[in-house]
Amino acid sequence: MSGQRPSARPYDTLLAKGEERKLQILAVAQRLLSRNGWRSTTLAQIAREAGVTPAGLLHHFESKEQLLQAVLEARDTDDELHADQEGDIIENLVKVADRFRRSPDLVGMFAVLLIENLEPDAPLHDRLLVRYRAALTSVSEGIRRGQRSGRFRTDIDPAVKAVEVVAFLNGMETSWLLDPSIPLNTVFKEYVRSLERELTPASTI
Repeated sequence: MSGQRPSARPYDTLLAKGEERKLQILAVAQRLLSRNGWRSTTLAQIAREAGVTPAGLLHHFESKEQLLQAVLEARDTDDELHADQEGDIIENLVKVADRFRRSPDLVGMFAVLLIENLEPDAPLHDRLLVRYRAALTSVSEGIRRGQRSGRFRTDIDPAVKAVEVVAFLNGMETSWLLDPSIPLNTVFKEYVRSLERELTPASTI
C-alpha cells in the first residue's frame, strides 16, 4: 500500500464549502444587525447580501431566532479565544480595546442587540442577561484572585466593582461605535490604571 494520502471524498469538499458559506452568512448577519437591528433585518435581506437563496440560508439556519443565537455564539467564541479567564484581570481589561478593532461588526451587533432586547419578553433577553451575569462573575472572580494573593485590597466588594467595570466596557462599546475617532487605547489604559490604583493597598503603591 502506498504512503500517499487518499484523495478527499467528494462530500468532504461539499462540507468545507458548506461551512464557508455558513460563516459568510454569519458575517453578513453581523454587519446588517449592527446597522439595522434585528427588528429591521429580515432573513431575505441577509440571504441576498450573502449571495444565497432564502432556502439556502434556511439550510444552515432554520429560523431567524436560530441565526440570532448563532451570531451571539460567534461573539462568545471570539471572547473565549482572546481572553484568559484565569489570567490577570488588569491585563485582560487592557486587551479588551483590541477586540473593538479586531471585530467591529461583532461589537456593533452586540451593542444593538443588547439595546433591542432589554425588555423581559424580547427574544434574546434571557440569553443576554445570562451573558451579562457571566461577565460580572468573570470580573469579580478576577478581583477576588487578586485579593487572595494579597495584590488587591480586601475592603472592596468584588461584585459591586464588577458592575462598574462591565458598565464601563458596555459604555465604551457604544461610545466607540458612535465616534470611532476617540482615543480608544488611551481611554482604556487610563481607566485600567485608575482601577488598579483603587484596588491596590496604599502600602504597596
